[in-house]
Amino acid sequence: MAKTLTTAAIKQLKPGAVRREIPDGDRGVNGLYFVIQPSGARSWAFRYRFQGQARKLTFDGCKAKKAEDAAEQLTLARELAKQAMATISRGEDPATKKQEAKRQAAAARPAHDLIENVCVSYIDRQAKPNTREASWREVERILNKEIVPAWRGRRLGDITRGDIHELLDKIKDRPAPILANRTLAAFRRVCNWAIGRGIIEASPCDRVKAPVAETSRDRVLSDNELRLTWGAFDGAGWPFGPIGKLLLLTGARRDEVAHMTWSEVDLAGKLWTIPKERAKNGAAHEVPLSATAVAILKGLPKIEGGKDAPGYIFTTTGKTPVSGFSKAKDQFDAAILEAMQAAAADPETVKAPERWTLHDLRRTCASGMAGLGIAPHVVEAVLNHRSGTIKGVAAVYNRYSYSAEKRAALDAWARRLDAIVTGRAAANVVELKKKGRR
Repeated sequence: MAKTLTTAAIKQLKPGAVRREIPDGDRGVNGLYFVIQPSGARSWAFRYRFQGQARKLTFDGCKAKKAEDAAEQLTLARELAKQAMATISRGEDPATKKQEAKRQAAAARPAHDLIENVCVSYIDRQAKPNTREASWREVERILNKEIVPAWRGRRLGDITRGDIHELLDKIKDRPAPILANRTLAAFRRVCNWAIGRGIIEASPCDRVKAPVAETSRDRVLSDNELRLTWGAFDGAGWPFGPIGKLLLLTGARRDEVAHMTWSEVDLAGKLWTIPKERAKNGAAHEVPLSATAVAILKGLPKIEGGKDAPGYIFTTTGKTPVSGFSKAKDQFDAAILEAMQAAAADPETVKAPERWTLHDLRRTCASGMAGLGIAPHVVEAVLNHRSGTIKGVAAVYNRYSYSAEKRAALDAWARRLDAIVTGRAAANVVELKKKGRR
């Protein structure tokens, strides 16, 4: 027969190698157990039978790390056990009642911690005011496509590391491994923000590693690939063809070009000014436009979106910039492969070129200028890079814009690109300008 537990006996119980349940022999509370874990965690449990089934009820208010605290809970644990026995005598299951009480309490809580509401709040209160538009829109896209559909209706505090791993594995297996990394990064930002707001106490992303290792890309298109790519841009036409050409000619980022507005462009002065709100480093950036780039822009249609429209250059609605770059890239790749097969003696033996991305066009532009002997700090100025060859005190005091040097660099690159695409001398850009018009 089990001995009646005392506060002194509870204080003397030490954790062992395995979990232990010590029954309380008090006759008034048959079924009460003191539980001690190997970790030292102490709690109380009530075991009983209901409708022929073995059941267990834990007392949330009776948990402790220290033996002294657990001993002080003895009286409360016995009282809770008696209440449970009374519930059973009325034909009710105390464990079921506890679960229902938790459900009702959760339903009564404000909905601000629902995953879909937390994501909206993060974008509105944190991302929009503190990051450039292209960045927060990408995070918003990932949250709305990957996170919210997977966990809609769940509270952020209920998301576990297991849930995160399961979601990331599904994304990785599509296969979309890099997107899995981006999804984790976006959700980690949300969770860290939520901790600061007091929505959750700890991040479920802690100790969750990126699904795949990413290596720094160094892909630069060869001259032959540039000829094929320019031809693919010609074939694609509006709007992605001109975007691709301007990416090559300016070295700008994809969204900087795609979100370009007519108010940012001075065609007469051959200058494009990216406002600080859209620049990645938060600094306004002037991009000199070569004659080829100006010709491309002059040949584009103007789509009006109404009085308050932002005046996007690349738009189909007049109100929002174009999207759908993945499909456009597939179209480019197909056109390049088709051109390669058409030029081959045996089309069956032709393989597609090594994978490239639109961002590689920026790297190709930079490498092309470097190959022409353009100084590294001028190339960095063209790319709007603040860190690089000019560092330390020099970076603080050097506020020279390198406007003339940037213009000379991009003009030289446009001539070089013309020579590559047309096969003519680099001094002649007339034919390239004609190709730029749509």
